[in-house]
Amino acid sequence: MQLRQAIDEFLNGYFATHHRSKKTRAAYGSDLEQFGSYAGKDFALLALSGLLIEEWAAHLKAAGYSPASMRRKIVVLKVFCSYWVRRGELTESPFWRVKLSFGRIQQLPRALTQTEMRTLLDHAGRNRAVVGSQRKGMALARVNTPRASSSAYRAVRNLALVDLLFATGLRVGEVSALNLIDFAVSDSCFRVKGKGGRDRLAFVVDEQTLRIQREHLDLRSIIASDSPALFVNASGQRLSTQGIANIISQFRKDAGIERHITPHMLRHTVATLLLRNGVDIRVVQEFLGHASIATTQRYTHITKDHLIEVLRKRHPSLTLRVAS
Repeated sequence: MQLRQAIDEFLNGYFATHHRSKKTRAAYGSDLEQFGSYAGKDFALLALSGLLIEEWAAHLKAAGYSPASMRRKIVVLKVFCSYWVRRGELTESPFWRVKLSFGRIQQLPRALTQTEMRTLLDHAGRNRAVVGSQRKGMALARVNTPRASSSAYRAVRNLALVDLLFATGLRVGEVSALNLIDFAVSDSCFRVKGKGGRDRLAFVVDEQTLRIQREHLDLRSIIASDSPALFVNASGQRLSTQGIANIISQFRKDAGIERHITPHMLRHTVATLLLRNGVDIRVVQEFLGHASIATTQRYTHITKDHLIEVLRKRHPSLTLRVAS
């Protein structure tokens, strides 16, 4: 069997029996295609060796890939080899002979400062207020049955998006995937289709957030659209993750925040602030929908840095110590 054929059959077979998102499948396909191009057009699956894997890893390093990216690509290739061992095409995985070192991998989550987060939320709120005033309030908008492309809907939608991302810590893909029926208004929560098929409930505990989400749901419910999506674009179709990222980016520019901000940074921000405010790490793990607490523990590095910074400024020994 040729390697390229094996890659195609793996993508069709593996993802038919494993619940993974389209994004994950695309990432696997991209990494394996990259390896296939490196191996060569007519390379046979049975010729796959530990030496070739090590040479590819060296090639990636020379090409400037980060340790985290290299590790991800190698993990994908390892899953690919294990699949064909189980199918009997490979007698053993070539990885048992492979020894790789990716260097130090430390990707701490990037979070916004409290000032930046407040500025972003305030700007979204002011934008909603300005548009609402121009349309003489939502009462007029309801009478006119606004379209998805209307400024009235977009202002409410954009505020609801920013507020929801921060209030719940949802991933941008999870927000994009929300449907109208996923908002359980009476229970103040959202049913979330989580990463890796791990569904969960995201609770809204802030009355102001709940009011914003209800306002958006009311307006969204009267917009003519054949999409079940909770958040829709100007065409009335599901708002994509890139569309959400563009909204956050525009708010950032309009609010005068200098650095680049992604939707995922709002998730990092609320997680960091929860830990900083003394919330148990297990609660934060559930809140974020992490399968492993090790993932959540990345945020403790940030809170530790904050703790040390505060102690260096406020510790009583700084004023009580006797000069020597």
